[in-house]
Amino acid sequence: MSLPVAPPVKAARLIALAIPVLALGGAYIGQYGFGLYPCEMCWWQRYPHMFALVLAALAFLRGPVRPLVAVAALAILVSGLIGGFHAGVEYGWWEGITTCAVTAAQSHDPLAAIMAAPVVRCDVVQFELFGISLAGWNFLLSTLGALLVLGLIGRANAAS
Repeated sequence: MSLPVAPPVKAARLIALAIPVLALGGAYIGQYGFGLYPCEMCWWQRYPHMFALVLAALAFLRGPVRPLVAVAALAILVSGLIGGFHAGVEYGWWEGITTCAVTAAQSHDPLAAIMAAPVVRCDVVQFELFGISLAGWNFLLSTLGALLVLGLIGRANAAS
């Protein structure tokens, strides 16, 4: 069931859904497929994407479409900005948080699970692609994607 919307809003809605799907999908594939456990700031980047995913999916089912997509874009932008901060911490441009995240494995003995869990530092790059960390990629793609979505929404508002 697709709601009748202007072409720029259709494109914005699709992009606002695709960005968090791809970002979260990549994060979970990295985590469960390749052992790239998230640090605390990695989790901070996931939460706005989860929120954006719900809003963008809701924009396909019910209106008002433009506000839902605009708020989804703002959530994507928040994730991108957190990614930018995290990338700066990873590259030593500024101080980050002082705690590390620990991902506990499923076990019948909670203490053993905690003791065996990997410690993931927020200031260490786990994986780079073309010299850019995953947090850096989130910054680039989420920020640009959010600005594109907001621009398409603005274009649609100007046309109507």
